[in-house]
Amino acid sequence: MIHDTILDTIGRTPLVRLHHLTAGMKAEFAAKCEFFNPGSSVKDRIAVKMIDVAEREGKLRPGGTIVEPTSGNTGLGLAIAAALKGYKTIFTMPDKMSKEKINLLKAFGSEVVICPTAVAPEDPRSYYSVAKRLSEEIPDAWRPNQYANPNNPLAHYETTGPEIWEQTEGRITHFVVGIGTGGTATGIGKYLKEKNPAVRVIGADPVGSVYLEYFQTKTVPKFFKTYLVEGVGEDLIPETIDFRYIDDVVQATDKECFLTARHLARREGIFTGGSGGLAMAVALKVGKDLPAGSLVVVLVPDTGERYLSKVYNDEWLRVNQIIEPRAIATAKEILAAKSGQPKALVSVTAGTRTSEALELMQKYEVSQLPVFEGKAPIGRVQEDEIIDLLVRGERMDGEVRAVMGPPLPVVSAAADLSQIASFLSTGSPAVLVDQGDGSFGIVTKFDLLDVLRQK
Repeated sequence: MIHDTILDTIGRTPLVRLHHLTAGMKAEFAAKCEFFNPGSSVKDRIAVKMIDVAEREGKLRPGGTIVEPTSGNTGLGLAIAAALKGYKTIFTMPDKMSKEKINLLKAFGSEVVICPTAVAPEDPRSYYSVAKRLSEEIPDAWRPNQYANPNNPLAHYETTGPEIWEQTEGRITHFVVGIGTGGTATGIGKYLKEKNPAVRVIGADPVGSVYLEYFQTKTVPKFFKTYLVEGVGEDLIPETIDFRYIDDVVQATDKECFLTARHLARREGIFTGGSGGLAMAVALKVGKDLPAGSLVVVLVPDTGERYLSKVYNDEWLRVNQIIEPRAIATAKEILAAKSGQPKALVSVTAGTRTSEALELMQKYEVSQLPVFEGKAPIGRVQEDEIIDLLVRGERMDGEVRAVMGPPLPVVSAAADLSQIASFLSTGSPAVLVDQGDGSFGIVTKFDLLDVLRQK
């Protein structure tokens, strides 16, 4: 079969059974993989629906400009359709969105306007307000306004809901979905409940969003917290959400969202972003005590490729305190990274001739040698002491014991960089590393500087 355009491939996304993340639970879990859409997200469905209706109603005319606030996925769906239909596109985005999303929109010829995240929706700087202003100023502009457009939930009522019902053969008992505009939860929830009122629809909400408090109290909180996960949660209540079709709202933290997304990739082979991690994290909370015979469907909204610089970047996660900061290096790691030097420690005894010690320093290009008695460090000899002997014209056939200084500090192989630096910054030229097997290594100031330079 040859499709007429790429838009004809939207929908009919697969439902995939989960095995590993849900091991030990009695309920059955399945993921509705919306990243199989051409724009790699669930938002392709509403983008085409909103454009088609706007064209029929004469709101969007040939050569017009589409202006929309987006977290990226709706924008991409609109951009793909606009590229085929000859429309210009301008999107406003919060500044917390990933570079991948911004670059994707630009790849389809869209103009992207970045706006601050931490402002109220009615603030003239917000991405909602900027999009509204641009749509009013630009001739022949049309704003889909996914937050109030009834075709947003309608697209899911007409397509995604029926697909899930058919794919589960009507066995679905629980549906878990992230709530942003609320259109996905509302449209699918309405369809499923018409088929079986007993199906429970659970909205997954990031901590910091207003939905949970609104669901519980029917009041919008005066203050909201910013959060890192993209494309879900809100700081307002859109017209596209209808809580009549949502039975519960359950929250998850940024950490739960991101780490669950990574677990999905590494244990189930399902590659999604933080919003998919949110839905899965909530599904696991909801499903852990469900009885056998329950079928939990989780909507996975998009691909993880849009979050390689964030969700799948360990350093970004550390900076944002999602995972614990890692020590820059341990003594063992520094020793392993040293190149061009002998692996065995070069040392002398107290009875070694000073001339022999100098030859070893020159051969191995080191400026100090530890002095051992058996397996115990008892001192050190440095090139400074030997230079002093030469300057005074003294013989070099004396024993090292006559010129050796105090022993080098000893640290364990697990000592971190800060412990090592505390010794090196207070006068010691190096530290000995007790490797736990009776042998020692050495870390010098040069070794420390080399590690810091690389990090």
